[in-house]
Amino acid sequence: MTTPGLRRHTGAACVLIVLAAAWWLASASGLVSPFLLPLPQTVLATGWELLADGTLGMHVAVSVGRILAGYSLAVALALPLAFLFGISPAVRQAFEPVLEFLRQVPPLAMMPLLILWLGIGEAQKVGIIVLACFFPIFLGALGGIAQCDPKLVEVGRVCGLRQWDILRRIVLPAALPSIVIGLRIALGQGWRALVGAELVASAAGLGYMIVDAEQLARTDIVIVGIFVIGTLGLLADFGVRRLIARTAPWLRQRTELTHA
Repeated sequence: MTTPGLRRHTGAACVLIVLAAAWWLASASGLVSPFLLPLPQTVLATGWELLADGTLGMHVAVSVGRILAGYSLAVALALPLAFLFGISPAVRQAFEPVLEFLRQVPPLAMMPLLILWLGIGEAQKVGIIVLACFFPIFLGALGGIAQCDPKLVEVGRVCGLRQWDILRRIVLPAALPSIVIGLRIALGQGWRALVGAELVASAAGLGYMIVDAEQLARTDIVIVGIFVIGTLGLLADFGVRRLIARTAPWLRQRTELTHA
């Protein structure tokens, strides 16, 4: 680990330790009621209990499955559409107003309509995640395509490259940094939408676990759920960054987010 990397991780560890100490002091001293903010050791014990009896694993598996389904569908829809918009100004002009309108609507605002269309089930929840993930990926790819140097495209045509070869060899490499950033942002948006989707008519998932605990006044379980969601989101983002580092190391610095 390099010295800057060591300093960054050491600083992050110090901040976490200070926050944990402040949490313990606030709860143990009675400054904040343990009912509202349980002691850290109470939360850890609850988390271990939920993990040991399989409850936490079941909720995690359900939520991760929904995220994977919604995220994959969003990628499959957003990337081809972005490239279609990029190579066809006529298509972009025709559909851009509709997509721009939909982009302004929060995904959770579409939930009642999705329930009417898709019913109360997995399709509605996955649909919410697709809506949340679609636009970061689509706009990231579209912005990357727009940044591609037209001179390179012209050189490709002069050299006799077909449209598909121009997209694959010139446009895609130029757009890849923006696409990766969009993929990373979409992961975070997907987790946010997932929790909202699981708050309504769900019998499993981390969002359901949090709401059920809130209704039972189990603040410790609520905090466990929040920590698990945050941890899973961090792990997913870390996985994307490691994949980039292994498959395209030249993209690593160009796709770093400002702590998004």
